[in-house]
Amino acid sequence: MKKKIDPTLFELCLGIVLYGIVFQLVLLLAARKISYSVGLWIGVALAVAGAVHMWWSLNRGLDLAAKGAEKTVGANSLIRYFVLVVIMIGLVYTDFANPIFAFCGYMGMKVSAYLNPLMHRINMKVFKI
Repeated sequence: MKKKIDPTLFELCLGIVLYGIVFQLVLLLAARKISYSVGLWIGVALAVAGAVHMWWSLNRGLDLAAKGAEKTVGANSLIRYFVLVVIMIGLVYTDFANPIFAFCGYMGMKVSAYLNPLMHRINMKVFKI
């Protein structure tokens, strides 16, 4: 049985990826350091993973009683932010990627949430999900 993806989650992830593409194009014009691009796409990947994890934990929490839901959603939020902090600290102490641009990529989740009406129109016209 084929499950359909949640349209809101799809639109949020689509917005995050489109934000990453636009930011990458600007980054290519401004600076050509590979560590900036790697940091950006690490942030975009973290944002998509965070959005999927948030959707999963909220769906799971809504099936529980009020007290259990509060604990589950709170614990999952802590896990999500702990992973983000650990990865950012790892980027700060290595020269693998730029942590500032990783943070900028992660902020794609916020930008995508604000641009959700636009993503909804794109989804309805192009993907029809």
